[in-house]
Amino acid sequence: MPSVIVYGGLGALGSAVVRTFKSHSWRVISVDLAASTEADTSVTITPTQPLTDQADHALEQIASALNGSKTDAILCVAGGWQGGNAGSKNFFKSVSMSISQSIESSTVAAGIAAKYLKQDGLLVLTGASAVNGAKGTPGMVGYGLAKAAVHQMVASLSMDGSGVAASVVGILPTTIDTPSNRAGMPNADFSSWTPTTDIADQLYAWAADSASCENGRLYTFVTEAGKTRIE
Repeated sequence: MPSVIVYGGLGALGSAVVRTFKSHSWRVISVDLAASTEADTSVTITPTQPLTDQADHALEQIASALNGSKTDAILCVAGGWQGGNAGSKNFFKSVSMSISQSIESSTVAAGIAAKYLKQDGLLVLTGASAVNGAKGTPGMVGYGLAKAAVHQMVASLSMDGSGVAASVVGILPTTIDTPSNRAGMPNADFSSWTPTTDIADQLYAWAADSASCENGRLYTFVTEAGKTRIE
């Protein structure tokens, strides 16, 4: 039975990913702040711990769960939006949260991949289309710097000598259609938001055939009039 590690398996996107892979009879290991009732195995982490402690704990639990085998895919879909410019009251908090949610989660996922991902497997990290290229993000400085770092990680990890022998790609959603986003932006055009199932289905297709995606590429998900395409 193929297996997948979903880092952020309790979030709206992560839960959709867990359900999609379960529906295709994959063994699913969730890594998040609490246990997933839908995954086969759960690894829980404490974000207030230093990164080294989080990583050590995650690696130990993953090793136990895999029991000497390696996994077919590691999908890091953890994250969260944080707004604020340099003059905002919560500026430093927003930067700290963004680093924890995006950079640290991607770092631990990469460390897991170096040890426990099959050579023909797939590592996916989550960036953001708003940060792609040379775009600045003045209203969300912390979020922008964290996602830019994730994009850099994809480029670095996909190269020879990175320690990860498998394919590495990044996904760059625009706005994901989640309950929290709808609650925060009730008057938005939801037809331009990407359903979690669209992303989950694409991740499954890539994981089932890693040769179907281009190593090192950042894939942007664009939804218009309820239809999603990948660029």
